[in-house]
Amino acid sequence: MARITWQQVDWYNTVFLLGTLAVTLTAVPAYLWLYGPSWFHAGMFVLFFILTGLSITLGYHRLFSHHAFQAAWPVRLLTLIFGAAAFENSALTWCADHRQHHKHTDREEDPYDISKGFFHAHMGWIIFKLGEPPSFASVPDLERDSLVRWQHRNYVLIGLLAGFALPALIGWYWGGAKDALGAFLIAGVARTVFVHHSTFFINSLCHTLGKQPYSDRCTARDHWLMAFFTFGEGYHNFHHAFQHDYRNGVKAWQFDPTKWSIWLLSKVGLASQLRRVPEERIRHAEITEQQRQLVTKMAAMPLAQAALLRAQIEAVQARLREAYEHWEKLEVEYRRAMDKKLEASKDKLAELTREFREAREKLVVAFREWERAHSTALSAVLAGA
Repeated sequence: MARITWQQVDWYNTVFLLGTLAVTLTAVPAYLWLYGPSWFHAGMFVLFFILTGLSITLGYHRLFSHHAFQAAWPVRLLTLIFGAAAFENSALTWCADHRQHHKHTDREEDPYDISKGFFHAHMGWIIFKLGEPPSFASVPDLERDSLVRWQHRNYVLIGLLAGFALPALIGWYWGGAKDALGAFLIAGVARTVFVHHSTFFINSLCHTLGKQPYSDRCTARDHWLMAFFTFGEGYHNFHHAFQHDYRNGVKAWQFDPTKWSIWLLSKVGLASQLRRVPEERIRHAEITEQQRQLVTKMAAMPLAQAALLRAQIEAVQARLREAYEHWEKLEVEYRRAMDKKLEASKDKLAELTREFREAREKLVVAFREWERAHSTALSAVLAGA
């Protein structure tokens, strides 16, 4: 990274980030030493951590940035209010940066490009004014949203009221000035620091450590531990492979409270049009990545043995590719027909449905055949290692 001058420091962001951290490391321990911990303050911390953290993951990220689902106005309003209370800028600015990140991942135009270093991706890009000034060219849809425009104009005031004043007010009603101060420090300031760095670690740690089960086209990685601190956002490799899916933790056993919250909202009529990538596309992405990793391992084998294994796996791969391309073509036709089913005859729909089901069944068979061949080849590779 080029030498940074004082003029490039964003003092507003720097003072706030370092100031809240300093208060968390000094005033919060002092308060706890003087008055002792309480279940009230612990509960307030958890409540506001969930309200603000989910407003970023569910609201700023999956709803506004990616349109992974549609939400009723109360959900949109609340996520904008408590998103402001996370003190991560307005939704308009946050989404503009995030869309730029997806469009230019790991390149110069990526606002939090990990190739510029862990610290830059984590928070350096916020502290220092580097590159071009922020642009809203990627968010014309959000600029037309009256609620988003309202929040953009007033996000600092909204954040101060919802993120600092509201916890203090609740604390005052609970136990007077002492509990008001505690709620301000613990549920306000300390909570802000924890939400900040939980979010920042997605840009830094989840582009550094973890697995890449779906794609190696960029540095994004799945890290199960980060999912516990970020409401499911730790499954970052999946998200970069399928960014418009409302899920990040796509497996049933993966921890993704944001996904569950969106699903629950849909059941009570507050969310709709939940976007899901077909399981067949997800499985194909996994197999493609496993195939790439297998070829890399086979490169270390003796040439004759590797050539035999490669011939076997390539034959299976060819059949899988043919089955997938046929399914993919029919999946597009089937989805279009279902979207416009009033314009198609019942016989045509029935025929297309039958063809689509048959193609899916053949694809499942091809998946299983590839899995058996891959398991055999991987065993041979490990045995020869």
